[in-house]
Amino acid sequence: MPDLKIRVFKEGQSSPETTVTIPGGVLNIASRLIPKRATDALQEKGIKLDEIIRLSENPKARGTLVEVEEQRKKESIVIALE
Repeated sequence: MPDLKIRVFKEGQSSPETTVTIPGGVLNIASRLIPKRATDALQEKGIKLDEIIRLSENPKARGTLVEVEEQRKKESIVIALE
């Protein structure tokens, strides 16, 4: 099962400011530990965590799933299965 990686980039930077890695083997359990505020923020951007978990169960699913650009915050968020 691939790991879920969430990277936050500040505008103009090639390296992420923050990287969160959730091992694929515990993704389903770990998703229940994510604060409601965080899952609500994902949903506001149209990102469904339960669909990402479902997709992660496919061993062939790899690569960038979602890239969100926050113009006002001058940052981008990349969610990938690796």
